[in-house]
Amino acid sequence: MTTTETTPAAPDTLLKSVDPATGEVIATYPIADEDAVRAAVAKARTAAATWGALSFDERRKHLLRWSSRLVADSEEFTQLIHKENGKPLDDAFLELMLALEHIAWAAKNAKKLLSPKKVSPGALMSNFAARLEHRPLGVIGVIGPWNYPVYTPNGSIAYALAAGNTVVFKPSEFSTGIGNFLADAFKKANPELPEGVFETINGYGATGAALVKSGVDKIAFTGSTATGKRIMAAAAENLTPVLLECGGKDAVIVAGDADVKAAADAVAWGATANSGQTCAGVERVYVDRSVREEFVAEVKRILSDIKPGSDAKAAYGPMTMPSQIDIVRRHIEDALKKGGTAVLGGPESIKGPFIEPVVLVDVDEDSEAVAEETFGPTVTIRTVDGVDEAVELANKSKYGLSSAVYSKKNGLDIARRLRVGATSVNSVLAFAAIPGLPFGGVGDSGIGRIHGEPGLREFVRPHSIAVQRFTVPGMALLSYTRTDSTMKLLRKLVPFLHGRHK
Repeated sequence: MTTTETTPAAPDTLLKSVDPATGEVIATYPIADEDAVRAAVAKARTAAATWGALSFDERRKHLLRWSSRLVADSEEFTQLIHKENGKPLDDAFLELMLALEHIAWAAKNAKKLLSPKKVSPGALMSNFAARLEHRPLGVIGVIGPWNYPVYTPNGSIAYALAAGNTVVFKPSEFSTGIGNFLADAFKKANPELPEGVFETINGYGATGAALVKSGVDKIAFTGSTATGKRIMAAAAENLTPVLLECGGKDAVIVAGDADVKAAADAVAWGATANSGQTCAGVERVYVDRSVREEFVAEVKRILSDIKPGSDAKAAYGPMTMPSQIDIVRRHIEDALKKGGTAVLGGPESIKGPFIEPVVLVDVDEDSEAVAEETFGPTVTIRTVDGVDEAVELANKSKYGLSSAVYSKKNGLDIARRLRVGATSVNSVLAFAAIPGLPFGGVGDSGIGRIHGEPGLREFVRPHSIAVQRFTVPGMALLSYTRTDSTMKLLRKLVPFLHGRHK
């Protein structure tokens, strides 16, 4: 996700939602203080008894109704996403579409993946039946980001709900209206459910901090690594488990046998879509020397015609969080100061809330533009002498969220060498659109996974049950009634079972 979140100036009890392109106030919302947060969690705790007791099939019905409601209201919703977040209407619709895919996957797969399962008890415990069952954790606190305010938090919300938990969701202060629309759609679709199955609380960092300490059963957070560390430290006071999807500095490797035009097209889009405000977007490229000139020229050609704006012709919108503009400017200036060259754009590309594409080549690996998350429509391109050097540099980052590889023959082999949570081969970001694939990183990119089977399992606790079906005289191993003859038999049996392997 992004770099450090900030809290805009606002009255103590009022949050203003603004259009990032114009600064116009769209709406205002009451800020939830500690008492309001505790009340929301208490309401969710009460609702958890009802929601958690439903069958998987019943929860599936309610989740799919929610999807249908979002589809019915999609025009209104995408207009709101465009206005409050800044992204073009088409991008807003694509984000909603991906969120719907994940709701459907979680709803339809929870039963298969989380239903009770028989487990072999083994030879020594053969008079027992063993079962593994999964219990909902209870109430999940979700703290969402502003860059993909529907798709990203939904990776926790839909999966937590499908697993039988209730959710208290704090949307980002930069996408409060969007988060409330998402929760309201669930309530409209399921009026017969009790209040509290899916609640929102609105506010700034203090509201999120209150949620962490409110007694929820898990916190799922998407945001900066720095904020993730603070959340983890606060959660540790009550041993509240955390799921953290944090920053990224994702690399693309373009091998000598790559389809150069396809790689350039993907990099151009991956670096600038959503104004570059994508945790798994393209920030670094390592290109083989043999195709370097062609690749750089093609990226420059494509991005020369790409412009930001808030009208229907814009390829991407404004920077959503004003403070991020200064970070992008600083990274560009630091890259140039440390020997990098701007083949397209530069500091002059920053024009108010809109930043035009910036392509930097041969940037020092220690510069902020390479080492830190920029979260803007910029990309660095470095020439390498072969795949080994590219892999070494790609893995050097403290982040390890995702990556991409372009190679006609060796893409999968190169992908396996990367220290990341996800890789697209001959594409960018494809893994994020496949609901069955888990998403998350290593290192400073976070802890845990959203999406897929691991994403469902993040929101349940395994419950192991052993049931004695019958007794065997003298064989009560977990009892003082076991006999000497039983122990003699075991001493003969164990070498037969476990001592013959060479």
